[in-house]
Amino acid sequence: MADDTSRLVEVADGVHAYVQPDGGWCLNNAGVILAGDEAIVVDTAATERRALRLKESVDSLAAGPRRTVVNTHFHGDHTFGNKVFGPDATVVSHALTRTDMAETGLALTGLWPDVEWGDVEVVLPGLTYSGSLTLHAGGRRVDLLHLGPAHTRSDTVVWLPEERVLFTGDIVMPGCTPFVLMGTVRGSLEVLQRLRALEPVTVVGGHGPLAGPEAFDATEEYLRWLEKVAAEGAARGLTPLEAARTCDLGPFAGLLDSERLVGNLHRAWHELDDPRLASPLDVVGVFGEMVTYHGRLPDCHA
Repeated sequence: MADDTSRLVEVADGVHAYVQPDGGWCLNNAGVILAGDEAIVVDTAATERRALRLKESVDSLAAGPRRTVVNTHFHGDHTFGNKVFGPDATVVSHALTRTDMAETGLALTGLWPDVEWGDVEVVLPGLTYSGSLTLHAGGRRVDLLHLGPAHTRSDTVVWLPEERVLFTGDIVMPGCTPFVLMGTVRGSLEVLQRLRALEPVTVVGGHGPLAGPEAFDATEEYLRWLEKVAAEGAARGLTPLEAARTCDLGPFAGLLDSERLVGNLHRAWHELDDPRLASPLDVVGVFGEMVTYHGRLPDCHA
């Protein structure tokens, strides 16, 4: 598939969102934060071709060779492109993100074997943190915050307090169905409250169009509805797949990748009985149920 729709959007002085429409499976957003002649890159891309396209955009903005790459979480569409930035790039993530990257490897490629992934490999972060980490570059302050498990157990958000720009990774995905199979419903709701408290002006989600803080409300509404569907389905003795097939998506019917509902219900079901947040589930098995719900393998145009 030709990649002629990705684009850079300057959301504040020297702060760019790299947007890959339409935001569906593996079509993630990234960020480019300029600091003098160097750049901080927020996430990379799924395939070698798309990662090289991102690198070209970064190089067009920052003439110097220094690159810091921040991975917001371990999923391959946000990390497989680390390699193209070269061995001199500093890759940063939460400590558990590094662990999950190492354990998961290139598993994402097996879900869509027909995608032209190119020469991708797992390049692990060389710098990790827990809690928070502040980068100071070119007079700019960039805060990396782990606010708790949400989309995964170890999400990083990138917050620019002076510019009031927030890169959320996949905790928020405007116009897309949220996805908490490898994370937590309850934790996501708690993290959304903490993101609101930052009072951002611009929200760059991990997928989908640029937004403002209203994206928090849309995500919360879906997750509250999800909890209700799970509780009612469990009370009726249904499985997550059966509940997904019988429920009315209502106002969420227009969100991309609606098959994520099955995975989300598995997580919500689990949390009805298990107080632990983001404990491991059978991701491959649940993905198979998502395929069954969708009627075929979901489209991936990476």
